[in-house]
Amino acid sequence: MAAPRTGRLSPLLKQSSDIVVERAEGMYIHGEDGKRYLDFTSGIGVTSTGHCHPRVVEAVREQAGKLIHGQYAIMRHHPMQALTPRLAERMPGDIDTLFYSNSGTEAIEAALRLCRHATGKPNMIVFQGGFHGRTMGSLSMTTSSVALRAGLQPMMGGVIVAPFPDCHRYAMDEDAAADFCLRELDHILATYSTPAETAAMLIEPIQGEAGYVCASKRFLQGLRERCDHHGLLLVMDEVQAGYGRTGRFWGHDHFDVTPDIVVTAKGLASGFPLSGFGARHEIMEKGLPGSQGGTYGGNAVACAAALATLDVYEEENLVDNAAAMGDHLRQRLDALASKYPAIATIQGKGLMQGAWMVDAQGKHDGDRAMRLLKACEKRGLLLIRCGAYGGQVVRWLPPLIVNREQIDEAVDIFEQALEETN
Repeated sequence: MAAPRTGRLSPLLKQSSDIVVERAEGMYIHGEDGKRYLDFTSGIGVTSTGHCHPRVVEAVREQAGKLIHGQYAIMRHHPMQALTPRLAERMPGDIDTLFYSNSGTEAIEAALRLCRHATGKPNMIVFQGGFHGRTMGSLSMTTSSVALRAGLQPMMGGVIVAPFPDCHRYAMDEDAAADFCLRELDHILATYSTPAETAAMLIEPIQGEAGYVCASKRFLQGLRERCDHHGLLLVMDEVQAGYGRTGRFWGHDHFDVTPDIVVTAKGLASGFPLSGFGARHEIMEKGLPGSQGGTYGGNAVACAAALATLDVYEEENLVDNAAAMGDHLRQRLDALASKYPAIATIQGKGLMQGAWMVDAQGKHDGDRAMRLLKACEKRGLLLIRCGAYGGQVVRWLPPLIVNREQIDEAVDIFEQALEETN
């Protein structure tokens, strides 16, 4: 008789910690080992209301007893109908029409299809360092790390990569970096992708996987001007920077620019798989019939969780808290950067901050960043990494419910880890 088969997880997805989770609440993860961990990852920016917020848990329980799956293409359900106007109220400008999916990458793919359909043009301009997902269309527009695209060439055609105003990388001030990148963009439009064949520009206002690199008001308003002049759509990927993470509801709110399309996910439903994008009705209706769909998109339980999430945001003033606590976190991290040469710079906004680690020669140091994560884990703090150079950026993404004392505890642990790994 054959021995029972042993199931195993794929080795291709690497966990950043060795924790097996037993339960979680608020800011804390409880491991199977009985240890409690302060969670400054939020499941990569997802659990914005903290783990298992009572308001979200109750909404999920109630909805699960009524309807779990009401397929989007077959029927409508009350949670989706209630969520749509509330989310539309949060959208910039006159965006009033929404499509729901499951993940950020699916919403990006749907937005890509709409851009091509609505304009009748094939090309998409994206920006160096952007992360837009792992499915083939979104991955073709992703340039945050070569590892994501390795072994998959050729990618989807019609993608043109323009420079992003990374002041640290270009060793320029904000205005100089913006002007340089806008000149290069104009050169691309004149030599590589004519506006007559360019559908849209897709950008993260604050880049996630690249290391929390911020755009600027000068640059994003320059994109808006060029899109208006050439008849292009401006698409904001707000999957990570949006939904209050940066101390404004949308990351682009920091830069006084209004996009044509906004893509959202992550913090939308406090851990349930839900994503979507919004556009004006006159843009959305130009898509081809049947071009939007998906089996699980707009799931009833996920929409109920999203409604409860918005309730918590409003009742607990989580966006304001993200702004205030983000300022405190930045002050503490900036103080560490001035004390420890291994921290080259701190980048980001609100509760989306990245500490860039370098070695004694000033080169990116992903190994140090990983050792810092392990040293913090040992002391009860969870952090994660990003960055193209071996994951050299330690990123700080606590739930939006975080308080001052928890930030101080986390930064104190991080400093202990800096000393240990020196």
